[in-house]
Amino acid sequence: MSAAAAEARPLPPAAAVWKPKRNPWLIAITVTLATFMEVLDTSIANVALPHIAGGLGASQDEATWVLTSYLVANAVILPASAYLTTFMGRKRFYMICVMLFGLSSALCGLAPSLPLLILFRVLQGAGGGGLAPSEQAILADTFPPAKRGQAFALYGLAVVVAPAIGPTLGGWITDNFDWRWIFYINVPISLVSLFLTNRIVEDPPHIVEEVKKMRKRGLDLDYFGFALLALGFGSLEFILDKGQEDDWFGSRLITTFTLLCVISLVTLIVWEIIQIRRKHRPILDLTLFKQRNFAMSFLLMFVLGFVLFGTTVMIPQFVQTLLGYTAERAGLVISPGGLAVMLMMPVVGFLVSRVDPRWMIVYGFSMTAAALFTMLNLNLGVSYSYVAWLRVFQASGLAFLFIPINTLSYTGIPMTKNNDVSGLTNLARNIGGSVGTAFLVTVLARRQQFHQERMVSWISPSNTNLQAQLDSMGRYLIQHGGKVASLAQGRALAQGNVYNQLLRQATMLSYLDVIKALAIAVLFLIPLVFLMKKPPKSKGGAPMH
Repeated sequence: MSAAAAEARPLPPAAAVWKPKRNPWLIAITVTLATFMEVLDTSIANVALPHIAGGLGASQDEATWVLTSYLVANAVILPASAYLTTFMGRKRFYMICVMLFGLSSALCGLAPSLPLLILFRVLQGAGGGGLAPSEQAILADTFPPAKRGQAFALYGLAVVVAPAIGPTLGGWITDNFDWRWIFYINVPISLVSLFLTNRIVEDPPHIVEEVKKMRKRGLDLDYFGFALLALGFGSLEFILDKGQEDDWFGSRLITTFTLLCVISLVTLIVWEIIQIRRKHRPILDLTLFKQRNFAMSFLLMFVLGFVLFGTTVMIPQFVQTLLGYTAERAGLVISPGGLAVMLMMPVVGFLVSRVDPRWMIVYGFSMTAAALFTMLNLNLGVSYSYVAWLRVFQASGLAFLFIPINTLSYTGIPMTKNNDVSGLTNLARNIGGSVGTAFLVTVLARRQQFHQERMVSWISPSNTNLQAQLDSMGRYLIQHGGKVASLAQGRALAQGNVYNQLLRQATMLSYLDVIKALAIAVLFLIPLVFLMKKPPKSKGGAPMH
């Protein structure tokens, strides 16, 4: 019998009929608590960077390592979480991650220097990287297929809402207290999570059996595979985070890390194929990509992360740089979108077991594309309420993506591989978010320069209309400007004002270019949804595992 056939065999009766001792919804709330805390931490520190830099005597560029170090460690642990669970059990692994996250959060708050803060952020990222995939796998095992969509709705609230409120909460904390409190607040939440997890969460029989088998064999960690994974995904995250800042391949450092990333990931793929043929436990189970639904779910989750994190960064940046909003008010612009997701998620969770999830994904992407095309109406005089409602419009589409994609990703996958599915889909979302953010920053900079060069050509001595306007503005400044003594001085001030307006217009056009590219990309993805197989129905009308 082939390995694939063996994996597809029915589970032993104990595993097939297993139900948790506690109420499944208590388990769901317990594990969602820590995941919400971890996802929140990916965005809460963004607005506090100037305060961190000032408090530790570092430059703004040096302080960005506080974000990069966390993301790199997170990217390394995410795909390895299923593998590590095999050796210690899912509950124990999850509790270790919560404990490491809470302890490192306290150390981040106490850090006396930037190098130590970066070190503690690496530990925090390593702890946080195992939380989301572990929770998703726990929910997949705890709830039957008919109720899994509703469980994923709760998980979706944590993953989608937390990045939206992170900047607002981070801005409020740093403005009213101290930047160190953005880390201290994780400590009590971690303690509560540890207590509840210890009392409520349990490992299903197939996890217990797998751990027993691995312990009989002895601790046989794939150190080479783990090193390749760390080098590959760590380098990729570094490239995406620092690429635009260092002019991409104009930088020898970025070029070096790109080569390291490509070589490591290609070698990792070859090594994992060898491990699978030897019937060893692979760090990355690449056989999952033979399942069409999982492969397409991986791609769609990548795009969801791309659009979600890209726009979550773009909208606050737009209102801060062009409309002059404070960090806290910029965060409040996207908060109504988070509220919209909170209201829609339970509805989507209810519908996903009654409607073909593929049509829900089509609706979600269609609404997201429509919202992005509507955002092309943004201008320099737009109101707060208009931007907030646009975010609500976009969020209403995103709510219809997360749960159906997650649900379809488990279709046709044995229960024993739930950890692998959750680890890889979370990796897709996180890497998609990093790529989306890098795309946003890079395209904004390039298109701003493009539009600026085109518009500057109109500011020349030969443009008689412009010269007449400068003379008029110069005379006005002489009469009303107070300290302007001559026409030449007034013209110089007027020309500076015109140039500043030109820069703002060029930046505005570059934002519209990014939005248009995102809208078109989302639109072209819709036909790909139908490459996924329609999930089979159980007796209750819900998609089966």
